[in-house]
Amino acid sequence: MKLKVLSLVAFLAAGMGSAYAAEGELSIGTEGAYPPWSMADANGNVTGFDADVGNLLCAKLELKCHFVVQAFDGLIPALKAKRFDIIISGMSITEDRKKEISFSNGYAELANVFVAPKNSDLAGIHDFDTLIKALDGKKVGVQAGTTHAHYLEKNAPTADLKTYETLDQMQIDLASGRIETAFSDASALEDFLAKPDGKDFQLVDVKIASSSDATLGEGIGVGIAQENTELKAKIDKALCELVNDGSIGKASETWFKTDISRPCK
Repeated sequence: MKLKVLSLVAFLAAGMGSAYAAEGELSIGTEGAYPPWSMADANGNVTGFDADVGNLLCAKLELKCHFVVQAFDGLIPALKAKRFDIIISGMSITEDRKKEISFSNGYAELANVFVAPKNSDLAGIHDFDTLIKALDGKKVGVQAGTTHAHYLEKNAPTADLKTYETLDQMQIDLASGRIETAFSDASALEDFLAKPDGKDFQLVDVKIASSSDATLGEGIGVGIAQENTELKAKIDKALCELVNDGSIGKASETWFKTDISRPCK
């Protein structure tokens, strides 16, 4: 879906203010190591739900997509340093992040869950309060800089939190027994369960909705520099059209086997 510009002059007039805009491209920062949201191969080619959303957005804006792979906890600093124009990386909209960057309207939302060995005491838990108590002293893996880390810091302060730069690193420690459980969105952990390393694990039967706590944010949004107000307006409009016409829902069904699109406000 990498399309050439049909109305570049009009887009530049919106004041995007990026080196890539001058070349008719929208540069998108993404993690590239968080399947099925974002995966990058050795050549830097990005696939996954985030890539699909980016390509749909670029098509609406009549620009070519240019993906820039960046560790998740470095995405916001890199956006502020103008390394790319926007962030599309399964990033939840939170109050803390809104102090540093702007966000589009939320366009997706997915439940958050724990994964644990099938023979773990966590595996048989079915209610939230029991789960939180059971995390006391347990080594719990989360990805650094995520809403999942902030959620556990607030709601499970007695857990022994272990943070990882990438999802793969966390899953390696989970499979090897160096951590006892991990907390992430359902899609990422289901991807782990589908791998050989995940055969002896299961999801804990307690789903935590993003709307249940402010630390988990207001859905997934596109990150935009605060000064790019006109770009934000264009992205909000484009995303609403993509949600309403079913494009984002269709893309999410490809990667998550369910529609995780969030109604446009």
